[in-house]
Amino acid sequence: MTDEVERRPRGGLAALCITQTTSWGLLYYSLPVAVVPIAQDTGWSAAAITAAFSSGLIVSAVVGIWVGRLLDQHGPRRLMVTGSLVGVAALLLVAAAPNLPVFVAAWLVAGLAQAAVFYQPAFVVLTRWYGPARVRALTTLTLVAGFASPIYAPLTALLIESVGWRSSYVVLAAALGVVTIPLHWFFLNAHWSAPVPVQPRRTVTRDVRVTTRSRRFIMLQVAVASATLALFAVTFNLIPLLLERGFDYRTAVLAFSLIGVGQVIGRLFFAILPGRGDPVRRAVLLLAAGATSLWLLGLLPGPAFALIAVTILAGAVRGCVTLLQATAVADRWGTANFGAVQGVFVAPVTAVGALAPAAGPLLAGLLGGYPAMALAMAGVATLGVLAAARS
Repeated sequence: MTDEVERRPRGGLAALCITQTTSWGLLYYSLPVAVVPIAQDTGWSAAAITAAFSSGLIVSAVVGIWVGRLLDQHGPRRLMVTGSLVGVAALLLVAAAPNLPVFVAAWLVAGLAQAAVFYQPAFVVLTRWYGPARVRALTTLTLVAGFASPIYAPLTALLIESVGWRSSYVVLAAALGVVTIPLHWFFLNAHWSAPVPVQPRRTVTRDVRVTTRSRRFIMLQVAVASATLALFAVTFNLIPLLLERGFDYRTAVLAFSLIGVGQVIGRLFFAILPGRGDPVRRAVLLLAAGATSLWLLGLLPGPAFALIAVTILAGAVRGCVTLLQATAVADRWGTANFGAVQGVFVAPVTAVGALAPAAGPLLAGLLGGYPAMALAMAGVATLGVLAAARS
C-alpha cells in the first residue's frame, strides 16, 4: 500500500462510521445478548452457541486474507455491498435455524460477511483515501464504532423481550440491509483509480526470522495473546456471569453494553499516553490493569455499581489492547520489515480472540460457574503480565 491519496467521496468517513457501528452491533454484539434466551428456548448449551459464533470468527480471519487481495484489485464498493448482503442472509438463517447444525452454518456464513464489512476492509479504504493523514481517520472510525455495543446490545435485548429471539434476528437482518447496503453503495469507490498489483509471496528475510524468533518477541506475543484470551472470554460472557451474581437480565445487558463505552475511554487514554515512554513499562501497567479487573469480576459478589465500574475498566483495557497490538512491534523493533513482522505477531492473537467467546462457557461448565471462569482467566492474564515484563 502506498501513501498516494485516492479520490475520497464526500461523507465517506461518516458513512463508514455508521456502517461499522451497525455491522459490529448486529453481526457481533447481538449474539452475546441472545445466548441465554436462545439456550433457554432451544435447549442448546451456551458453550455450543458461542462455539458456533467463534467458528464464524475463525472463518472471518481466514477469508480476510483473500478479501484484502480483492480490495486491492477491484475497490471496495462491490465487495462491501456483497458482504452486507451475505450478512443479511446469515442473520435470516440464524432466525430460521431449526437445529444446532444449521445454527452453526449460519454463523459460518456470518463469518464471510464479517471479513467483508468489519474493520479490515474499512481500514484499507481509509488508508487509500487519506494516505499519510490516515491515522486521524482510523482513530475516528474506531472511536465511533466503539459505541456499537452501547447502542445495539440494549436494542437487541429489548427486541428479544418483546418478540423473541427468532423474530428479533429477522428485524436485525432488515436493519443491517437498510443501513449498510445503500451507504456502502453510494459512499465507496466502485474501483480504484490506480489499482495496486498483487504481490507474490516472498521468502521471509533473515532479519524477520531473527526478530520473530527472539525471546522478547515471543514473550510479547504470549503477553498480548494471554490478555486477549482472558479479556474477551470474560467480557463476551459477562451477562451470564452477572446473572450468577444476582443481576436481573436488563441490568446485566446494560452492564455488558458499557464495555463499549469503556473501550472508547481506553482508546482515548491510550492516544494521549506519551509515545516516547518505555513500551515495556506501558504494556505491563496496561495488562496489569486488565488482570486486576478480571480478578475483581471473579471475586466481588457486589454491589452492582462496583461490578459495573469494574466492567467499564475491563472494557477500557480491552480497547487499549487493540491499539497495543497495532503499536507494540514498531515501538520495540521499528518499522523495518514491519508488515512481515506484524503478520507473525498478530496471528496467535487473532486465533485466541476467535476462540475466547467459546472458551468462557466451556471453562464455566468445567469449573462450576462463570465467577470461577473469570478467576481462571484472571490467572491467564496475570501470566501475560509476567510475559510482558520480559518483552
